[in-house]
Amino acid sequence: MKFAIFGLTISSSWGNGHATLWRGLCRGLSEEGHHVVFFERDMPYYAGARDLFEMPGDGELVLYPSWEDVRSRARREIADCDVAIVTSYCPDAIVATDLVVDSRAISAFYDLDSPITLSRYARGEANFYIGPRGLADFDLVLSYTGGGALDALRNDLGARRVAPLYGHVDPDHHRPAQPRDPYRADLSYLGTYAADRQAALEALFLQPARARPHWRFLIGGAQYPQDFPWGRNIYFVRHLPPGEHPAFFASSRATLNITRADMARMGWCPSGRLFEAAACEAPILTDEWEGLSAFFTPERELLVVRNSEDVLRALDHSDEELKRMAGRARARVLAEHTSKKRAIELLAILETVRNTVRTSNEQRWTAEV
Repeated sequence: MKFAIFGLTISSSWGNGHATLWRGLCRGLSEEGHHVVFFERDMPYYAGARDLFEMPGDGELVLYPSWEDVRSRARREIADCDVAIVTSYCPDAIVATDLVVDSRAISAFYDLDSPITLSRYARGEANFYIGPRGLADFDLVLSYTGGGALDALRNDLGARRVAPLYGHVDPDHHRPAQPRDPYRADLSYLGTYAADRQAALEALFLQPARARPHWRFLIGGAQYPQDFPWGRNIYFVRHLPPGEHPAFFASSRATLNITRADMARMGWCPSGRLFEAAACEAPILTDEWEGLSAFFTPERELLVVRNSEDVLRALDHSDEELKRMAGRARARVLAEHTSKKRAIELLAILETVRNTVRTSNEQRWTAEV
């Protein structure tokens, strides 16, 4: 099959969680014999931190300065593709949607930010990547978040068919590595700064750092403000490209996962970082949210922490205990949460809608003629 995808970015992992996920998924699709054309608006802040220049497999990356410059190319690619996907946070999502839903391809919207999308809708806020008809015109809506988000996408935004497509990791890129001195820490945290994660970061990272002034704490990420409450034993590594993640995870006794507030409230929202850390065999401490146990077994494959005391108790485990737990988490990821597995899941979802969509489209085209 041929896929045309209109997304936020695949070329730069700076300040976003979309790029690494798309790289793994597109590689998985390519390995299954499918061709992907990915359209990305060439934004200056991504261009300045670009860490991918060619698509995985035989895919094509189309970087364009404006929609007017790429409209004709997009129309041509969609005309002979089997699946056309628009994603959340795509800067040209609404105009791309007009082309996608009028095509003969299976039209899909992939919301990698469902809790944020739904929270904005509930507050009556405008959304630049979903038009006034909501999601009603798409043949399929995929959601990075499961649980109640699936019902809300149907009930609030009019989605006709909804399926979860959760996060994942490419184990060829995220795997155990040798520690490196610049990344050594008792506890690490890798994530872009987000105001709605700050309360959890304060409780689960900054407070433990203050309580253990002789321990070393390390944050890696982008967009941290100048007034961030750093401490003497808290170190910082500015944005790390994916190739550095394995060494980052390997160099600390444990790493912390924190879920964005809207996602944690909705549940069923495993982050890409969670799978990456597990694939790198890093002992994981994570905040709690509904559905977590469907992806990892708490106390066996990772440790759930609710406050600073939980974090300190978790770090009091012996190195051997933490390593055994990390090994079990890696085995779980390799069995259930790889990018290749998600690609196969996506293909299975598309197969379930293919005949229905083809029949309904043929009826529509016959009526139009």
